[in-house]
Amino acid sequence: MESTMEEADVEDEKAAATDLSYPPVFLQPSGAGLLPASPCTSAAVIDVPVLDLHRLDPVGLRGACRDWGLFRLVHHGIPPPLSAALQAQARDLLSLPFDAKRARFCFPGLAYFWGTPALTLHVKDLNWLEGLHIPLGRLSSSSSAAEFDGLETFWSLVDEYKQHLARIARTLFEAMAADLKLDAGLSASYLNEHDGTFRIYRYPKCARADDYFAMEAHTDSSVLSIVDQDDVGGLQVLRGGGWSCVEPIADTLIVNLGDIMQASISFSESAISDDQYKSVEHRVRVNRSKERISLCYFGFPMEDGMISSSRYREFTYREFKEQVQEDIKLSGAKVGLRRFRVNDES
Repeated sequence: MESTMEEADVEDEKAAATDLSYPPVFLQPSGAGLLPASPCTSAAVIDVPVLDLHRLDPVGLRGACRDWGLFRLVHHGIPPPLSAALQAQARDLLSLPFDAKRARFCFPGLAYFWGTPALTLHVKDLNWLEGLHIPLGRLSSSSSAAEFDGLETFWSLVDEYKQHLARIARTLFEAMAADLKLDAGLSASYLNEHDGTFRIYRYPKCARADDYFAMEAHTDSSVLSIVDQDDVGGLQVLRGGGWSCVEPIADTLIVNLGDIMQASISFSESAISDDQYKSVEHRVRVNRSKERISLCYFGFPMEDGMISSSRYREFTYREFKEQVQEDIKLSGAKVGLRRFRVNDES
């Protein structure tokens, strides 16, 4: 049996070596430059909290945000055919030859990345992923004709999809803001839902799945992130000191909180979120026999919106983003909220 599996792995590796859609480094037998995975232990499937967007339970939302940092969302209102059509379009575009993707998707409003979603920044290690980066604010403003040429169906789907994402993000955030007793005049600047980032990730299959990460362990820099994944799986979250698998379930979304949500504070009644809500650490494992596609939305504050907290020094999202980029330039890795924690020496 083991011999049969090894033979299958060899055949899969030979097939991948001729797949022109793969970034060249993925085709190198040595995997030079790729982040080696930690020893793979079997991760148990975990049942995460489930929330219904139509009947959003404040108590359930509070528990999910404070104890987990993520939850599964049902009855979210995104038509399943829309998600399926966008995933199919994404799969087709990312199956183009590597050189064609680099040449075709090189605009501010549609950028191809591989190995890291950090775009132009140099990271210490690469991950087994590639994708498309789309700043949603550009869709209604300064997108060029070249960005749309030949991609009309794709952009039409993205435009429809982003309306749902903005609606979901605002609905969830308003419920979270009520729980945290955020000042109404300030909470509006904490989430600029129509100017978020939309990323399409492709995690190619890999016969040496145990050797590399599809996405290394990290927290998101967002207020909140919304993940619409296909049926392949691979998402894992850190809980109780160990990694657990979050299985894909059809017609559901995974929502996880980011660094900015963890640092939020209320100016009324001193009811703070800082570190009561969790920015969940997560990663993605490579699949041996199937590629994985996920559609991810990241909601951010206004660039100059001030984030205040008793445990973190005041900062704007612009300052936070610049610090993250500076850390990646210097060390090849994100440091994140720890840079802003009061009395932190790092």
